[in-house]
Amino acid sequence: MLLNLLRHFGLRGTEMERAQVGTLRLKLLKVAAIVRVSVRRVVLSLSAAAPVQDLFARVAQQLCEVPAPS
Repeated sequence: MLLNLLRHFGLRGTEMERAQVGTLRLKLLKVAAIVRVSVRRVVLSLSAAAPVQDLFARVAQQLCEVPAPS
């Protein structure tokens, strides 16, 4: 269910929009990153060699633009 919502809201207009759940899990969720949590934000530091770095940033931006449910 969560990956279907990710496809609908976060991956719209990308090459991964119609990807299977296994592909999404492998390419987006199994990413090595350093996670830093502060009081106001969560910062993910991806490797400079991450092959999907641009896609990951685009998905994060699109998810931030989704309006919160009322």
